[in-house]
Amino acid sequence: MQLIAFTFWEKSEPKQVKEENGMAKDRQTSEGHRDGPDSGCRRSNGPEGGAADGRGNGKTALVTGGSRGIGCGIAIALAEAGYKLAITHWQDDVHAAEAAERIRAASGQECLVLPGNLAEPGVAERTAEQAIAGLGTIDVLVNNAGVTLKDPVERLPTWKLDHLIQLNFRSPLILMRELSAHMIDAGIRGNILNITSSRAERAYPGDAVYGGLKAGLKRASESAALDLAPYGILVNCLAPGATLVREGMEPHEGVGRQVPLGRMGTPEDMGRIAAWLVSDAASYVTGITLRADGGLILPGMPEDGVSVWGSLAKTEMKGREV
Repeated sequence: MQLIAFTFWEKSEPKQVKEENGMAKDRQTSEGHRDGPDSGCRRSNGPEGGAADGRGNGKTALVTGGSRGIGCGIAIALAEAGYKLAITHWQDDVHAAEAAERIRAASGQECLVLPGNLAEPGVAERTAEQAIAGLGTIDVLVNNAGVTLKDPVERLPTWKLDHLIQLNFRSPLILMRELSAHMIDAGIRGNILNITSSRAERAYPGDAVYGGLKAGLKRASESAALDLAPYGILVNCLAPGATLVREGMEPHEGVGRQVPLGRMGTPEDMGRIAAWLVSDAASYVTGITLRADGGLILPGMPEDGVSVWGSLAKTEMKGREV
């Protein structure tokens, strides 16, 4: 089974998942593959000249959903660049502790770990407050936490719709509001990076909510970039494609064979790109979405080479006159 993810996401789910589907069987990645217990951040030796001497660069960053996968990759890349980090997670203590230790080793600075379900009212506000209190100031916000729940629109449960809206769209906007106001008050010319998905640009069956909300976050980021430009605060999006998050697999396996560059992305790939987008080297870049998918959606066909929609449509239309 191929385990991939199209975005960074937080281990978060409402109670209905367990009640209706046993051990959270409905919580899936964007390709319909379930998350496994070993899908932590893949190992990387990191770039030479990291910040493990503890000097840092004097900047701070909050990465939501930073305990595993792409979020972990981004947090470690920022730590290697000298940032002091805070990460969030929900019910993922083991991976969060492992990520915090790797961040400390990369930066030489302690990592603040903030547990909390960002889908719940008030948690995003509290997270912003705790991050500011723990780090002093926030220079970079990375809105990464999220979850994929897929259903065809004609059978979409209302509780799933509400949960994805709260976690994947509402909480990033609240964190943008809280931390951009903090940056303005503190005179910080900061960065906000929202993790979207190639699914914000390409439609798939069963993806009306997840893909639609990622597209909405992209559009919201563009307006936020205009709102915050007068304060020197940059707002951009990073849109991963198929990204490998499980140990023991190789990027060229599975869906990687369908990617024009011949492999899936890795959390380390996304980390390096994110670190560049919030660096001084990208100080004239705002309001963009940088798609990092190895050319996955360029050919204009599904990754498996089969028209899934067409197959479904033909099956359902059998016996009908058109």
